Amino acid sequence: MINLLKSIKSRDPAANNFLEIIFLYPGFHAIIIYRISSIFWYLKLRFVAKLLSYLGRIFTGIEIHPAAKIGKNMFIDHGHGVVIGETSEIGDNVLIYHGVTLGGNSLNKGKRHPTVGNNVIIGAGAKILGPIKIGNSARVGANAVVTKPIQANSTVMGIPAKMIIKNRENKGKNFTAYGTPTDINIKNSKDTKIKRKKLNKRKV
Repeated sequence: MINLLKSIKSRDPAANNFLEIIFLYPGFHAIIIYRISSIFWYLKLRFVAKLLSYLGRIFTGIEIHPAAKIGKNMFIDHGHGVVIGETSEIGDNVLIYHGVTLGGNSLNKGKRHPTVGNNVIIGAGAKILGPIKIGNSARVGANAVVTKPIQANSTVMGIPAKMIIKNRENKGKNFTAYGTPTDINIKNSKDTKIKRKKLNKRKV
């Protein structure tokens, strides 16, 4: 509990003290409720677990399925509108902003939600769909729609999400607000290069 509070304070400059986090942060409340509901889930008291999860959603605006697997020190900043599906797996020190969905894209009972590595940042409104892997220290930009695996230490943005190239100014940055660098170069695809050539010919 103390480690979680410390990790939240270190990642949120608006947090003045632990008391604020304990009483005023829905992301903190959602994690506490999830931890309790997950105990009931693994004790096979599924209805009680889902009831707690439901009450947590009403109270915080954050929906975390009690069967999801979540590591240490996950922080949901602002929080409202976050949905974490049943077979989601999340590593340690993950930062998730409001409006994020870790969703399934299948009606199968098996693994159908994302696996998120350690130290990942997922920007506001991002949708990560299907049983795909998000590598350690990856960054998912705000409102990105991700349907394919993401390499470790990479940054993706857009719909559908595409990898971007970090420039000299942000290559060394560990923290990226909302998972969205503001000074970037979009990684060029063949289609993008062809379009640019056509535009250049027209200008000539």
